[in-house]
This record gives sequence, C-alpha cells and structure tokens, in this order.
Amino acid sequence: MKRKVKKFGTALISLILVLLLGLGNAFAQPTALEGSKPNPSKEKTPSAQLETSAETAVLLDYSSGQVLLDKDMHKSRPMASVTKLMTMLLICEAEAQGKIKTSDKVIASEHACSMGGSQIFLEPGEELSVKEMLISIATGSANDSSVAMAEYIAGSEEEFVSMMNEKTKEMGLKNTHFSNPTGLPIENHYTSAYDMAQVLRECLRYPLFREVSSIYEYDLRGGDFKLWNTNKLLKWYAGADAGKTGWTNEASYCLAASAKRDGLRLVSVVLGCPMPRTHFQETIKIFNYGFAKYKAVTLAEAGQVVKEIKVDKGIEDKVKIMTKDSVGVVVPKGQEKTVQGNINLPDQIDAPVKKGQVVGQYVVNKDGQEVLQVDLVAAQDVMKASPLKLLNDMLDRVYSME
Repeated sequence: MKRKVKKFGTALISLILVLLLGLGNAFAQPTALEGSKPNPSKEKTPSAQLETSAETAVLLDYSSGQVLLDKDMHKSRPMASVTKLMTMLLICEAEAQGKIKTSDKVIASEHACSMGGSQIFLEPGEELSVKEMLISIATGSANDSSVAMAEYIAGSEEEFVSMMNEKTKEMGLKNTHFSNPTGLPIENHYTSAYDMAQVLRECLRYPLFREVSSIYEYDLRGGDFKLWNTNKLLKWYAGADAGKTGWTNEASYCLAASAKRDGLRLVSVVLGCPMPRTHFQETIKIFNYGFAKYKAVTLAEAGQVVKEIKVDKGIEDKVKIMTKDSVGVVVPKGQEKTVQGNINLPDQIDAPVKKGQVVGQYVVNKDGQEVLQVDLVAAQDVMKASPLKLLNDMLDRVYSME
C-alpha cells in the first residue's frame, strides 16, 4: 500500500512539473524573441503572389527599381544566353563613351568563329560593323559575334570577362559572376533574377540597346542571312520592347524582358523555367499581374527642367535646374493620391556652375514617408563673371536704386 501511495505521489509531482513547464513555455512564447526587430527590407519586398514554374523570378518597376514580385530573387543560377545582356551593356557603354563607333569594322578571329551554339557562322577574317555584330547578338543570340566584340573592345575574351565582373562589382551585384561573354556552359558562371533585372535596367538607359533589342527580324549580309529575334514577346505581348532569352540543359529556359504600358515600364526576369516556351508564358503571367495591380505615378520625366535659380557672380544671372532621372513611383491602383513631391533647392548658387552639377533633390513621399530621392542638376554651364562684368553689374544696381 505504501509503495502505491509513493508511486502515486511521484506521478502527481511529475504531472505538476509538466503543467508548470507547459504554462511557462506558453507565457514565454510571445517574448521568446525579445529584443529582435522585424526586417524592414523583407517587409517591403513582396513575395510571389502568383504561382510560377520558374525556379527564380522577379518583377521590378524600371524607373525606381521597386520590387513588385519576388520568388527567390537572390538565388544564384546559370543563365545561359541571358549573359549577353552584360555583353551588350559593355558594348553600348563603350559606344556612348566614344571608345568605339557603330560604323567601326570588326574582323572575326578564328577563336570567335569556333564558338558553338547559336551563331551567325562568321568566317575567320570576315568583317562586320559594330552595329551588325550588336544586332546579331541582340536578335540571333550569336555566340561568335559576342566573342568577336569582346576581343574588339578588350583585346581578348579573357580581358572582356574581367570587365564584365568589374561592372558587376561597380553595380553592387552580389550573386553574379561571369566566366564568358556568351552563356555557353562553363564553371563559375551564374546570376540571380534580381541581379539580371538590374543589368537589364542599366541596358535600357542606352538608346542603342533599346534600338537593337526591339528589332524582330533583320537581313544580314545584304539579305543572304535572315535573323529572327529569339525574344518572341516582341510579337506576342503588347508593350514588350526589349530583353534576352537563354537556354541550356543546365540553365533550362530563361528570359529577361521589359514591357511598357500607360507610362509604366516593368522589368521581369525568370530563370529555370522547365519546358520550351514556359519562359514566355511565365513572363506574360508576371507582366499581366504587374500591369493589372500597379500604376505609375510620374512627377517629372528624366531631364525635365523643374525650376530656375539665381547664380551669384556668374556670366548668367540664372541657371535652369533639371531632373537627373525620372521622378516617380509605382503604387497599387487606387493609391495614386498618397504620393507627393517636394523640390529641395537653394535660393541661389555661386558661379562657376558645371552642367550636370548636383544642386538639390526632388523628394517623393508616400503617405508622408520618403520613398524616393532624385538628384536635381544644372542644365548648363555658367562661367564665373569677369571682374569688369561684376563691376558693371554693381553699378547697374546702384543706378537702378536712384
């Protein structure tokens, strides 16, 4: 009998301890992460709100870079010929800087002509212009043209790849590394949907890229060789005007694309789509989502003059101030009135003033909180006035007071 009472007492004590521990844990759960704070970046970045078969995907507003949809957008993956966006970016950049001209003749090397995969079948010693090479890359995804241009710009394919990776660092891309300018399978060659969206955004800043990327068909070599753009969205989707496709066994089907409707330009990247044409289908689905849900609120276009301010001791009394980039944000439809803009500028600045000099900021607020800041710059040079002009100006002011 004593043994039973002892066992019952032991069991009762154990039960009480379990209940106490359970209650302790229950009360402790709300403060188990006490001292930690929500990650604001994660809260502001929307996760995928629609199903997509892509391994990784992202949808951005072109102007602000605002993320509108995200499915593992920072996950690194091979990207096949989407690589050529960086190749084309460096070509367009070199042309804009005056280092090359679109009319320059490029001679194809044996190495460039040895590339497999998609190509325009360059012959060693064949000459094409920079623009023809660029069109071949943009439309026909030509590996031989990509390497020929890499050699023309940097002297060798290897040096051009170094330039690609330097540009990656300059742009702050964290999940991208290039090992060739083509996207042909090779080790240590990868990107993320987010990084490649940034590359496409940068490409779109160049009129030359927009021109060649929008070409759907092109007659090369006087019409002897027909090029058809691999980006079928140019024909299939209203507003699509730029992008680059890619496919290898390792990368599956990939597409970076841009489309514009009603003042809203969206940039989409899908990597690792499983079947033929699914990269187009998924991109259309993502674009439809973006255009249906969001609206662009544009306060000023890039390069728009927004004000004039006084210049002290300059040969001109005033200087025009313009926006460096477009000023606008994307908001869910129906929230357009929550956006306000403020121009922050000094009353006057001292000469000399250089064109492009940052003078102030255009600040955009949504619901009273700052969401965007765009530099305001001088629209022209204003040289410092000579001592004689300063004296004349002073005398004019004196006489005008009489």
